Amino acid sequence: MQIYFSPEVMTPQFQVLNVVDPNNKAVGNLAFLFDEKKLYVYGILEEEEVGADFKDLVTPYIKGLSKANPNLDVLSCLYVGCKKIDLNGTNNNQ
Repeated sequence: MQIYFSPEVMTPQFQVLNVVDPNNKAVGNLAFLFDEKKLYVYGILEEEEVGADFKDLVTPYIKGLSKANPNLDVLSCLYVGCKKIDLNGTNNNQ
């Protein structure tokens, strides 16, 4: 199953994106909060079988947002099912 981002709300201070399947059914969401020196990312995906796709979508999106201000600290908390994922490497069970 492929997944896509569908913008829900976008302002200069934050973005909320739905994660949807090809039938436009919401299977998760992402929230990005912008501060002068930090980018906070929170996301959860319900469907574990597309966890790798979720990570593959989120990683370049965050990199793109970070290009606007290369000095931003990115703080993320992402979950697939009940498992926390690390964008830099391994999955963590928590």
